[in-house]
Amino acid sequence: MHKSTITVVLCLLLYHVAAAQSKTLDEYISQALNNSPLLKDYRGQLAAGVVDSELIRATYKPQVTGNSYNSYAPTIKGWGYDYAITNGANVNALVGVNKALVNQHYLQAQLQTVSLQNNSIENTAKISEQDLKRTIVAQYITAYGDLEQLAFTREVLSLLIKEDTLLKLLTQKNVYRQTDYLTFLVTRQQQQLVVQQQTLQYKADLATLNYLSGVVDTSEIILATPAIAIEALPDPDRSVFFKQYTIDSLKLTNQKSVLDFSYKPKVNLFADAGYYSSLAETPYKNFGTSFGFSVTVPIYDGQQRKLQTRKIDIAERTRSQYKDFFTRQYNQQVMQLIQQLKNTQELISQIDNQVKYSEGLIQVNEKLLATGDVRIADLVIAFNNYLTSRNLLTQNKISRLLIINQINYWNR
Repeated sequence: MHKSTITVVLCLLLYHVAAAQSKTLDEYISQALNNSPLLKDYRGQLAAGVVDSELIRATYKPQVTGNSYNSYAPTIKGWGYDYAITNGANVNALVGVNKALVNQHYLQAQLQTVSLQNNSIENTAKISEQDLKRTIVAQYITAYGDLEQLAFTREVLSLLIKEDTLLKLLTQKNVYRQTDYLTFLVTRQQQQLVVQQQTLQYKADLATLNYLSGVVDTSEIILATPAIAIEALPDPDRSVFFKQYTIDSLKLTNQKSVLDFSYKPKVNLFADAGYYSSLAETPYKNFGTSFGFSVTVPIYDGQQRKLQTRKIDIAERTRSQYKDFFTRQYNQQVMQLIQQLKNTQELISQIDNQVKYSEGLIQVNEKLLATGDVRIADLVIAFNNYLTSRNLLTQNKISRLLIINQINYWNR
């Protein structure tokens, strides 16, 4: 590649970096949470739950209705409905009031049903939020890893281009053979192809990140270094992942309370006022009122109450078994992740030392290159070793961040 062409390539790379806007992990998380239709759905369900509580209270307030029933049954030449039954005509227009007398404990049990349902929705929303955060963070880390490798590959390409200039000059002076220069040139061209490939990979993973966040953006973006650290895990009893089991237990207890109250006597008050007449005699005096009450006492239901109680007890045992199994899985997974993190950190330290040795070897070869005292094959090997160790270091740093993301998933 001609020297002027190389300069143009480097300038374009620098231009794209300078022109691209920077975005942080927090910005992507915020956008994802704001754009998520699932989280919006949960918020809507919680708002509907508030209305459900008001509906229950409204059910036990006085219910006022207006009714009017009017009929006329003529008798023609002795033919017609029995007058003793129809009275010939029936005209009424009444306003009725109905009020169920409810035990306050029963009302509270019904309201508790709605409250627990809202608690369940709220807890599920928090878990869904954690799922979304974990997905966004993982994709951000993946894209950021692409960017880190791309930056390093460009750095190495820049170094190879600089060495290419010197080697070409030394080849022209017959310090190195033409075949030596061509060997080095192939290595440099391969690195240029790697830059192009990694650029495409970064753009693809960045597009996936935008898609998951609900962001429509095709501009050049440079991802900022993610500030990710291990957060303290809460006590399991306070974790949203365990809270659902507590809510389910309260739901079953509340179901028993509602069932018990449903078998208690029910009293209903009623009253009406208005006009009720057969029009047979003094119809103008048939304005009046009536009132009374009704009582319903359950006597025998075919043992339905007993069977419903058995179902609730079975559900409670099932809930307890699920909780025990999840607790074992939770403890095992957290311990495995912590061990993986420890092993990865130890490996990063070892690879970091290897990178330093590889970098030092390149520096030595650079000095020997100027005097023609290094074999080009050795120089290429040194560069390849440096590339391998640096890429391995980047991969393990990204793996470390991904493991931390998995651990932090349980921190709520």
